[in-house]
Amino acid sequence: MKINRTLFEQIGGTYTQVGGFLLPDLEVEECEPIGKYGRIRKRYLKEHRQILFSELILSDKLYSHLAEINRTCNERMELIIQQMKKREEVTERLKAGNQWAWIQGMNDIQSRAEEIVLSELVYC
Repeated sequence: MKINRTLFEQIGGTYTQVGGFLLPDLEVEECEPIGKYGRIRKRYLKEHRQILFSELILSDKLYSHLAEINRTCNERMELIIQQMKKREEVTERLKAGNQWAWIQGMNDIQSRAEEIVLSELVYC
């Protein structure tokens, strides 16, 4: 008797029986989350750099690229924020003395740092 094998089995795939079902034995490669800046970069590539977006998808490098962008952006944000806090004297001392001024300063620094990171790393 001839047994019909699925294409999945023909290329070396196997199944495991769970209850009355055969489920394919698949392994998912763990990858780093793409995060906020990775999602922004993906949208930018999709809308404004379609050729690069397609190349990254076809070479299976899109998600590693997005994860790298996210990691780099977060590192750059931390560095810029620390430098701006020092230069503008937005310190723990200010936080203890005038919380509203500290919050305003930090929000301003965060906003400017994010604008720098987006223009340097995401929208390029």
